[in-house]
Amino acid sequence: MGTTGPKAKQKPIPFMKLSGSGNDFILVDNRARIVDPRWAGALAAKVCGHRMSVGGDGLILIERSRRADFRWRLFNADGSEAEFSGNGARCAARFAYLKRIAPQRMRFETLAGIIDAELVAAGPGHKPEAVKVRFPDPTGLRLHLRVPVHGTTREAHFLHTGVPHCVYFIEDPESIDLVGIGRSTRYHHLFQPAGTNVNFIKVLDPHHIRIRTYERGVEDETLACGTGSVASALVASLVTKVESPVTLLPQSGLPLTVHFASRGDSFTDVYLQGDARAVYEGRMLPDAWR
Repeated sequence: MGTTGPKAKQKPIPFMKLSGSGNDFILVDNRARIVDPRWAGALAAKVCGHRMSVGGDGLILIERSRRADFRWRLFNADGSEAEFSGNGARCAARFAYLKRIAPQRMRFETLAGIIDAELVAAGPGHKPEAVKVRFPDPTGLRLHLRVPVHGTTREAHFLHTGVPHCVYFIEDPESIDLVGIGRSTRYHHLFQPAGTNVNFIKVLDPHHIRIRTYERGVEDETLACGTGSVASALVASLVTKVESPVTLLPQSGLPLTVHFASRGDSFTDVYLQGDARAVYEGRMLPDAWR
């Protein structure tokens, strides 16, 4: 099949829509290069648009790999390519399993490294619909940063969990000016040149955290963020003595569980587990990206 691109004959693109705890992604089996990779960012910016196209937080292309079961390329809704996404990784694993691209336990190649994933049953007698993903060991920890935003200085913490994340501890997640503070923080000079995602969390007890996230690339709040949940759980374990496993309650209401081992301020064996729902599949027609 010929590739789809701005100068190619534009053909329908088969896809599946998956949602990982509220983060929704458009998945395309691109092993036959249905989509020209050079055009993938522009395609993502079009088809991730709500109301006028399929809609989603990102586009994931599944490609061939010589090092693992498959390789992915992940594009944010603004067309930028992302190194990693925890919920996107779980959706990619479920998609690859459903399409018989990879077995129940799999490895796949990302810009953040080789990722291990496993489909697990949500309960006795259930099909393997939840996905557990092993994260790269986090890097770049910075605690107790002073960030001036919106006329006040807030204490923030930073950790790179495949992508960069800032974490604020707050008393009332429901009333916070998430977009205003999130956008100002995302572009703050402390986090340049890459910028940062921004998490607002409240620790409920040693094993539960309420979380809301502003995501760069989407440039708005998302219903859940896997890498943000991991960053928040790990930072909270250092600042407030949260203990593994930690269940995070995102805006979607669909929980994510983080498992980790720690020694001092370093972390290993970091896993994220949650549901990955296959919502629907079909074909995107050329009007979806015109």
